[in-house]
Amino acid sequence: MVFTVDSGNGGRGGIRTPGAAFGHTLDFESSAFDRTQPPFRACTLAHRVCLHKSESPGFSQYIVKNSGWVALDAAPLLRLTGRVIDDAKQLADFLGSLRQAEWLAIDTEADSLHSHPEKLCLLQVAIPGRAELVDPLCGMDLDALWETFADRELMMHGADYDLRLLQSGHEFVPARIFDTMLAGRLLGRERFGLADLVQHYLGITLEKGSQKANWAKRPLTSQMAEYARNDVLHLHDLVTCLREELQEKGRGEWHAQECAQLIKDNTYLPAPDPDRIWRVKGSNRLLPAALAILRELWHWREQEARRRCRPPFFVLSHDLILSLADKAANGDDYVRLLPRRIPERRRQAIREVIERGISMSSADHPQPIKPPRRRNMSAQQKNQFEELQERRNKHAEELGIDPTIIASRATLMGLAQETEESLADLQGWQRELLAV
Repeated sequence: MVFTVDSGNGGRGGIRTPGAAFGHTLDFESSAFDRTQPPFRACTLAHRVCLHKSESPGFSQYIVKNSGWVALDAAPLLRLTGRVIDDAKQLADFLGSLRQAEWLAIDTEADSLHSHPEKLCLLQVAIPGRAELVDPLCGMDLDALWETFADRELMMHGADYDLRLLQSGHEFVPARIFDTMLAGRLLGRERFGLADLVQHYLGITLEKGSQKANWAKRPLTSQMAEYARNDVLHLHDLVTCLREELQEKGRGEWHAQECAQLIKDNTYLPAPDPDRIWRVKGSNRLLPAALAILRELWHWREQEARRRCRPPFFVLSHDLILSLADKAANGDDYVRLLPRRIPERRRQAIREVIERGISMSSADHPQPIKPPRRRNMSAQQKNQFEELQERRNKHAEELGIDPTIIASRATLMGLAQETEESLADLQGWQRELLAV
């Protein structure tokens, strides 16, 4: 893996791979940070950058320095092995460094677009001076890795999906996280994707292109490995900047509360309701007879997707099972809706499932779920809602953040109607701003 310095868009300095010749000296302008000393401060400096590489058995080390030969990173030497950790010895060696690391950043890759049920396919881990890829599919015992993570703050970006994946597949729940997406939103960043934040705060352009790759395939391509490492490579530097700005603006505790709630919301999940799990979007417009067919189709599709290890929408789309159920319940010709690519054996199975739904007794038909009854607001409640909304919007304007971060419209309406659920949805900092 080779680091190069790239001018990026609009003359902003960036580091990306692959391809520079070592020993070259490049001029570039960074309008984001003077990265010679942490914590990094916003400024515009012209750096004269040199690339240096040293070789050791099994890995390469890369360093980016300015013309004064000062490293442009808090961790001056970055070790990239160019391999994936996929055996117990490699993992044990890495765990030794992991336990001593001052900080820890992680990300995950899964195969939700290619498999069912989805699974953790790759774990990216960055520590000072080192970024590694860990393969959870190779049969290694990862208990020691989760134990090492357990009492640490994990630096992550947009952690909701990662948290669900780690909990459902490996029963791992972190004690603390620093989510950079939440931090960006609390600081008023309108664009808070990882690439956007890294570009804004660090002046680095991340190369993207493997978001939809099949991460269960081995070996990983060099492009996939680079994409995966990029997701953690700059998290520490980004967290350093965001944490400092949060503290300067008095929002560090707000962020801590939001991160704790994010862990709770995405790791302590109730079991799915068997009467709701099959109700895909649009199902409430169907009559009970059609719902009975839809339920049978959904369960068949789920079983077939697991058998074939393919996402359910690859078997039959949501729109198609809705249309099949509706047509069949009305006595119309539903067979013509089936795609020609479906083999005869599967077509026959679908017909049998639909016929089973048609023959079901009306007493066994599921009923449409009615939306919650809309509560009419009294004049006093309307005034309370308007006062809360005005208070929220005023604080949001002063803070330079999206008003919905403080409270959504639905939450404000619930507060005006004095519902317990709405108050429970708010964090301490939000309640303080809203004076509730």
